[in-house]
Amino acid sequence: MSLVLRNLQRAVPIRRVPLRKRMEIVRSILGVQKFDLGIICVDNKNIQHINRMYREKNIPTDVLSFPFHENIKAGELPQPDFQDDYNLGDIFLGVEYIFQQCRGHEDYYDILTVTATHGLCHLLGFTHSTEAEWQKMYQKEKQVLEELSRHTGTSLQPLSRGLFWCW
Repeated sequence: MSLVLRNLQRAVPIRRVPLRKRMEIVRSILGVQKFDLGIICVDNKNIQHINRMYREKNIPTDVLSFPFHENIKAGELPQPDFQDDYNLGDIFLGVEYIFQQCRGHEDYYDILTVTATHGLCHLLGFTHSTEAEWQKMYQKEKQVLEELSRHTGTSLQPLSRGLFWCW
């Protein structure tokens, strides 16, 4: 199925091809190539608006995930009954926020990939509301990013490394 990558902002230049190639590999690693996935790149104003509407947090953020399937257990794939239900959901990337958070030595596309992978894990039922849930999510992100790094020659680390936090 398809990976739809939309750029709805002009604050930060985005080359979609590198992100698309990496996220296709991530989808393959996770075994979700048969599911549709939307990745939407937005600026600070729009990610803040979405964050305020859905999470009641009036601040920009790096990623928001909106799963198509509810109540999936972490690590389990959806089992759709109909072809139209082969959809994971949408990931909104706050690309302006992500760009502003990048440190000098960090590659912007590496951070976009790590952040999108984090969002995809959320679509697959992973959360970080408790330390046990965070540990499970961290391990999944680490495993996926290590395999992706072998494919791409990069050294990617999970977004949630070294800390436990609740949103």
